[in-house]
Amino acid sequence: MGSSTRQLHRHRIRRPDRRVLTALAVGGGLVLAVVPFATAQAATTGRLRVDQVGYANGDTKVAYLMTSAAVSGATYQVVNSAGSTVASGSVAAASRGSWNSAYPDVYPIDFSGLTANGTYHIVTSGPVQATSDSFQIESAASLYGTLVTDGVNFYQNQRDGSDVIAGALKRKPAHLNDSAATVYKIPSFQSGGNGDVINGSSLTRIGGPVDVSGGWFDAGDYLKFTFTTANADNLLFASARALGTGAPASLTAEARYGSSWLNKMWNPSTKTLYLQVGIGSGNAAGTFYGDHDLWRLPEVDDSDTASADTYAAAHRPVFEAAAPGAKIDPDIVGRVAASFAFAAQADAAAGNSSQAATELANATSLYAMANTSPSSTLETAAPNAYYPESIWHDAMELGATEITLAQQALGQPSSVYQPYLTQAATWASDYIASDSGNDTFNLYDNSALAHADLITALGKAGNPSGLAVTPAALVANLKAQVASAAKVSAADIFREGGNYADFDVDAHTFGFITTEALYQKASGDTQYAAFAGAQRDWLLGGNAWGTSFMIGAGTTFPDCMGSQIPNIVGSTNGSSPIDTGAVVNGPNGTGNFSGGLGSLQSGMKKCENDSFTAFTGHGSEYVDDVRSWQTSEPALDMTGSAVLAGALQASLGGATPPSNDFSVSVSPSSGSVSVGGTVTATVATAVTAGSAETVALTASGAPAGVTVSLSPASVTSGGSSTLTVGTTASAAAGTYPITLTGSAASGSHTAAFNLTVTSGTGPSGGSFEAEAAANTRTGRAAVISCSACSGGARVGYIGKGATLTINGVTVTSAGSYLVTVAYTNGSTSARTAQISVNGGAAQSVAFAPTGAFTTPGTATVSLTLAAGTNTITFGNASASAPDLDRIDVPASPS
Repeated sequence: MGSSTRQLHRHRIRRPDRRVLTALAVGGGLVLAVVPFATAQAATTGRLRVDQVGYANGDTKVAYLMTSAAVSGATYQVVNSAGSTVASGSVAAASRGSWNSAYPDVYPIDFSGLTANGTYHIVTSGPVQATSDSFQIESAASLYGTLVTDGVNFYQNQRDGSDVIAGALKRKPAHLNDSAATVYKIPSFQSGGNGDVINGSSLTRIGGPVDVSGGWFDAGDYLKFTFTTANADNLLFASARALGTGAPASLTAEARYGSSWLNKMWNPSTKTLYLQVGIGSGNAAGTFYGDHDLWRLPEVDDSDTASADTYAAAHRPVFEAAAPGAKIDPDIVGRVAASFAFAAQADAAAGNSSQAATELANATSLYAMANTSPSSTLETAAPNAYYPESIWHDAMELGATEITLAQQALGQPSSVYQPYLTQAATWASDYIASDSGNDTFNLYDNSALAHADLITALGKAGNPSGLAVTPAALVANLKAQVASAAKVSAADIFREGGNYADFDVDAHTFGFITTEALYQKASGDTQYAAFAGAQRDWLLGGNAWGTSFMIGAGTTFPDCMGSQIPNIVGSTNGSSPIDTGAVVNGPNGTGNFSGGLGSLQSGMKKCENDSFTAFTGHGSEYVDDVRSWQTSEPALDMTGSAVLAGALQASLGGATPPSNDFSVSVSPSSGSVSVGGTVTATVATAVTAGSAETVALTASGAPAGVTVSLSPASVTSGGSSTLTVGTTASAAAGTYPITLTGSAASGSHTAAFNLTVTSGTGPSGGSFEAEAAANTRTGRAAVISCSACSGGARVGYIGKGATLTINGVTVTSAGSYLVTVAYTNGSTSARTAQISVNGGAAQSVAFAPTGAFTTPGTATVSLTLAAGTNTITFGNASASAPDLDRIDVPASPS
């Protein structure tokens, strides 16, 4: 099946909210007069799109130049962190086609010849000037390892129960009342089960209490589903197995956390499988509410005494997948049995054979309860419309295969595992005959993982003859799944293989990367490796919207997820704290937004980022808004797909992510100093994989007359050091890249600090372009092409925590200077910038509209400057500031 039937998933069925929050936006500050520049003939503008996380050394590397008109003769340069050009060439002469009316041409830039590790960005010149986000070139193990470690962080943030991990989002124990929950009969739902509003005045109790505490929240709400948890747990266990000894300890721990909850959901004594915890909506009469009627932190639910919130919060209902002892639909049986068998394999590998035997017994006892002649409606959730499943052979293949592998891992004889191996082959054959071609690897289709593991199980059994399927047939079906997506990709402008005008494109696209790795490992065929890399590129920034769809990955990523905890506790501008590793739905069909986004729920923190509207195209729209469940809600299956894709690609060729790894950064990344002066910066390290380790810090590249020190000279990864650069009278004026190197047992990483030395006797004041390389940008502030601007570019996306610091503003006399600021403001109202000099107190200045973001205007601001070199910082902690073109500083005070 395709994903089009999933429109009710993520609990998207909403009644008018009982609590509507209205917000009043107010502004303040002095509005200065605007002097628009003379209107110029519109010049061609461009946007550069890259994989913002990076590329593996041997990857095919393609960036995309989106232009407002056809161009010819454009050239590009790849620039490293020291500001040096390391590769250059011509932009492709032929456009790949039109994205939308604003960007009728998209040109590929192939820079595959660049393979050296480092941090880079791309600049285009000629008829169109544009600058890309920065990106890394590194080993595949390091590149894909980031997806693994970040994805696990999301799962940790999704934990429910007493054993939560506080993390950046300051999680607290929640839903402890789930330890004594009541079991209810599954109610009837409106719209014949295609809605989630419950008929009737109450729920009907049929059992309990049962302990269903713990587990993971499924998505942006607090419901817990056996179906999606089992799928997610299988992805994590498969990831840990693929990485072997290189698997982060957190990955294995999180997989075991998931299986421990599933053990509570299956009672082998009564042969009862519990389906879910909680209800999405309340009843039609409004006498009781569901989880989606509330927007709150989960830890408050147990103490919610409102009678209407009983089922939604304090006493969440539990439902059965089938009556005790009755047969259970195979789609859910296969997935949960596979999870138990995965846990048994992990226990067997760890030498815990007793626990492995218990897990295996759970797997086989549940597997025996599968109804392999089910109705057309397969049980997944209440209502089924949340997760409408239509196939099941793949799930049963996976369950039987993982049981076989667990039995083989425990050294059981072929007489024990052969029946399961035979059944797995039968289910695989049935899938190939009846289901193949309707979907690819994602929550609803597990066949790729099942096929690959069945090939392994068959090999361990000596590839017995007479089974319903052969390894060759399984390999052929894996290839067919990859080839179908690769065919779509070859015709797409950005080489995306999925359907970005429908739900779950991100999950499917990570699934393509997973399937390519499984096929490559099974066959040795690498012909689709470039396709897999292109899918990763699209997911992490190489798309029309120029955003990564994984939180914390790259420069631009969703700020406004439709998820309660990060919305309430986290930031709304990409700065910490964020829900690192979460993967959202991604772009969706424009028709899915026809009803608008609705009002804010009571408790929702307003968060909307409208910067992506200009890139709607090909029937697809991406909206970064807390209300946009269509594009911006994360979920277990989406993020789990990223984890498995990363683990499998990292493990190809035997490479595994280092058990420990770290990063190095410097802020600010540049500084200016007069001869005889000093400048400081902070060198920060962070753990990116495994555990913290000792990192030795050194600096190189300082010219004569310049001294560099780091205090302390070594830190534990996660710590920081102060960089101090001093100059003597012998230092020559100029700009010098200083390389900062962190060295540890796991390897080394570098960051660059660009030092500008001035003579101190040069001219006073002058013009300073906002986009100059010597300036410092933080957060999402970025250089944007602007033909009407003085340097052909401006700096945008300032504000909401992002800043621009103009460095090296030198004057001979201290005093108050009337500084002219050239800026653009395409909003309909004034935008406020908070301006500070040399890190001092900021003053708020309102900049009136200029008519468009491509039409500059000017405003005059009085700033107190010190004699010598100054820095001037523009920002806004909570709102958008104007885009900046340049500043003009007079030679003397007013």
